[in-house]
Amino acid sequence: MSSLPTSPLAAAAANGAPESGAPQSGAGTQPSAPASASAPAAAPSPTFSPLYQQIKALIMQSLQTGEWKPGEMIPSEMDLAARYKVSQGTVRKAIDELAADNLVARRQGKGTFVTTHHEDVVKFRFLRLVPDEGEPHYGASRVLECKRLRAPAEIARLLDIRTGDSVVQIRRVLTFSNEATVLDEIWLLGANFKGLTAEKLNEWKGPMYALFEAEFGTRMIRATEKIRAVPADNTAAELLSVVPGSPLLSVERVSFTYGDRPVEVRRGLYVTTRHYYQNDLS
Repeated sequence: MSSLPTSPLAAAAANGAPESGAPQSGAGTQPSAPASASAPAAAPSPTFSPLYQQIKALIMQSLQTGEWKPGEMIPSEMDLAARYKVSQGTVRKAIDELAADNLVARRQGKGTFVTTHHEDVVKFRFLRLVPDEGEPHYGASRVLECKRLRAPAEIARLLDIRTGDSVVQIRRVLTFSNEATVLDEIWLLGANFKGLTAEKLNEWKGPMYALFEAEFGTRMIRATEKIRAVPADNTAAELLSVVPGSPLLSVERVSFTYGDRPVEVRRGLYVTTRHYYQNDLS
């Protein structure tokens, strides 16, 4: 297993320096002169991220490069502590944060595993639509179209690419209990999703993000959303079986993969007569 370059503080820890990164006095250190009343104020000291945050970033790099793939077990805390030359407590704190972000999951008596969009702990993370009665579940997907085209300016801005770069556009309807509930317009980075077709989407059984992870090696790890109420236009009204002008919930999502890189823009129109949109804040 190849070792990634460690941070300056991790390197310091490897040489026996304390993990806090606090500077130490030693032989040859000159005593500082007493401050003069007329001396200018000292410049602000640079701030350093805690060591566990640096270890978290190094583990994230290994996840990003695919050293540990979704569903695989990562090395033990003891092995990671030896790898990065830090204490197990530092590694444990880094893994605690990764687990809170749903990037890894601890399994009692087995170890710590990279989470996957096939697992319930992650599978429903991006599904915020909850039925008034019953448990959350994915609806049936009917793909209306899937085509490759050049990115319009607004989509290019959100995906941090150039206008005209290759993107994949998907339009689909999600049905819950045989009722059309969501009309999605999805834009994906063309470079990440070569070979994605409507046939592949229709054949896939399960969350779309699980397909992106399994077939295209792209994992969504976080998203930002904007939500507002809008009236249904004629096209949305027909596809969602509502009266034109009916209130819909408009949700615009930008999803990010490792490295905080945007890879998806999703604009959804939701019928909320039998569902509500739930956000858990922490």
